[in-house]
Amino acid sequence: MVHSNLLRPRDGDALRAELRQVAATSDVPVVFGGEVSSETLYLSEFHGTRTRGLDGLAIPPRSGLGGRVMEQRRPAAVSDYGSSMSITHHFDRPVLGEGLKSILAMPVVVAGVARIVMYAAVRERGPLGDRVGDIMTAAARRLGQEIAVRDEVDRRVRLLATTRSMLDSDVSRTAELRSVHEELSDLARSIGDAAIRRRLDAVAARVAASLGQEMPHDPRTLEVSQSLTPREIDVISQVALGCTNIEVAARLSIGAETVKSYLRSVMRKTESHTRYEAVVACRRLGVLPS
Repeated sequence: MVHSNLLRPRDGDALRAELRQVAATSDVPVVFGGEVSSETLYLSEFHGTRTRGLDGLAIPPRSGLGGRVMEQRRPAAVSDYGSSMSITHHFDRPVLGEGLKSILAMPVVVAGVARIVMYAAVRERGPLGDRVGDIMTAAARRLGQEIAVRDEVDRRVRLLATTRSMLDSDVSRTAELRSVHEELSDLARSIGDAAIRRRLDAVAARVAASLGQEMPHDPRTLEVSQSLTPREIDVISQVALGCTNIEVAARLSIGAETVKSYLRSVMRKTESHTRYEAVVACRRLGVLPS
């Protein structure tokens, strides 16, 4: 599984680091490996090889030693690759061309899927031994934990992006409804015909209801609530969440002084003396949820 997320470090870099660690601690002359993508293993990282025959090799499931390990999701070894009866021999030419005989293949399994396969190999026949197996197992475990952490970070980033997109959509819809409500209220105040004004006020009340606001019935209270602009409501809404002026400015992409100006206007219109009083007043007016 190859990731294209530009923020995610390359899993191949982590693999290369582990292969170097294996080579340094095990004294095995040849170590190599690659990532699994679309159920195919692609060899990409090498240490100690003499030829380029293995470079870029694509190994499907059940093919060769790597394909077997990828399919079974557990390590396997051969003490004489060329004569082994436990594997297919699709890749004899590049493997034997490198002179490899005894090979251990170790899968890196994350969430039940082989994501990487690492190899340790020598050019002599015979088992590699338990010490090499332990070193490779430890490397696979570290690499699997690292990839699992990266996967979880990717999952949370995607979730955050989805949530943010939904919130942005809701904020955009709310802002548009507030703008429509403001225009209806302004239009109602400019109409001399009482019947038409009442109809406009009724439509404005329906818009307010869609915003989760309950329109006040007292004429003076109604006038105050309708006098608040959408931007003033945005500012006082952020203040109600406990944001400082600087935080409000950052969230709404405006200057801190502009926030102060909007806040002073809200306090003046609601006859409040403090930020807290302004929030309480706006909740009473139905501008903010109670």
